[in-house]
Amino acid sequence: MKAVLDFCLLFLMLHTPGVLSLSTHVAIIYPQDPVLRMGSNLTASCWVHPDLGVHASSLFWTLNGQQLPSSLYRVLSPTNLSVTLAGLNASRQTSGDNLVCHNHKGHILAGSCLYVGMPPQKPVNLTCWSRNTKDLTCSWAPGGKGETNISTQYRLKYKLRWYGTEKQCEDYTHTQPYSCSITQDLHLFTPYEIWVEASNQLGRATSDVITLDILDVVTTDPPSGVTVSRVGQLEDQLSVRWEAPPALKDFLFQAKYQIRYRLEDSQDWKVMDDVGNQTSCRLAGLRPGTVYFVQVRCNPVGIYGSRKAGIWSEWSHPTAASTPHSERLMSCDSKSSGDSNSTLRRELKQFFGWVRKHAYGCSSMSMKLYDQWRVLMQKSHKARNQVLQGDKS
Repeated sequence: MKAVLDFCLLFLMLHTPGVLSLSTHVAIIYPQDPVLRMGSNLTASCWVHPDLGVHASSLFWTLNGQQLPSSLYRVLSPTNLSVTLAGLNASRQTSGDNLVCHNHKGHILAGSCLYVGMPPQKPVNLTCWSRNTKDLTCSWAPGGKGETNISTQYRLKYKLRWYGTEKQCEDYTHTQPYSCSITQDLHLFTPYEIWVEASNQLGRATSDVITLDILDVVTTDPPSGVTVSRVGQLEDQLSVRWEAPPALKDFLFQAKYQIRYRLEDSQDWKVMDDVGNQTSCRLAGLRPGTVYFVQVRCNPVGIYGSRKAGIWSEWSHPTAASTPHSERLMSCDSKSSGDSNSTLRRELKQFFGWVRKHAYGCSSMSMKLYDQWRVLMQKSHKARNQVLQGDKS
């Protein structure tokens, strides 16, 4: 039986394409570089050239540099030592695990790479976007747990929905993993069918097909020319201005903008969603004498009549500005001053409660009412101060 097995192995090695031959090597391992599913078993054989004068019983095996126990070995012939590995774990790296046959002195006689992994599962979360209608970039995530542990190829494929031929995306140089950019021969006003195919030596899988029109997934560069400035001496306001993204200036669309801002010593951003399509806004209810960082982003809504919402751009670079310091009027009459300050604080508390509820954002009506209240408060404050000065004289 051993002789028959030896003959079969020798026949395979001598007549199977790609298999090494003892005639040109001191030893060979069969099978060479196998691809296996996780959990499978493997029996490998190390054949040594008879001219070496080495008996198979003196050989030993290592896997990734660790010697395997001799209980896993079997001497099949004076020149053939096998090893059996059960329940193989996934390869540590996609370049494979190193199974090596050594002589009794530890010298390497032959080696084989074991590729142990899983077939790919259906890719998921396929999403696409177009920057200024000039390209179409899509990203996805591997299915299942994500890692097959062996080399796996992902190919983004697409075609025009009704009459196009199937094409394959070629530009995988995008910095984001599992993504590809289509940069030429794009058609507007025509839906595309897009999908991802994953394959390795253990199998293949295909994602769901998504259908989209490029005009429905347009994003753009952040707004340019963002400036933040004070509003006169109003200590709790800043004015923000910006320009529409230049790449879309010739497109028919209705832009939406968002603003976010934070304190200099904080990482918590406050987002204003009600900016609309205007390119200026006033931030109110800020802390006096405080540095704020402000950013703006754009959503190109309705390009050429598209009914989809579009995709938000990245945020603009932070722009910093500070509110003026608060000017507090002091009085030598502590009682009168205390009563006056108490009244002022009460009025301020009531009004800022109203501001938070009604005047938050960039509504021109809200800001007009707010400015009117500020004028009245300044007049009231001035009159109080004149009364205090008259009482003092």
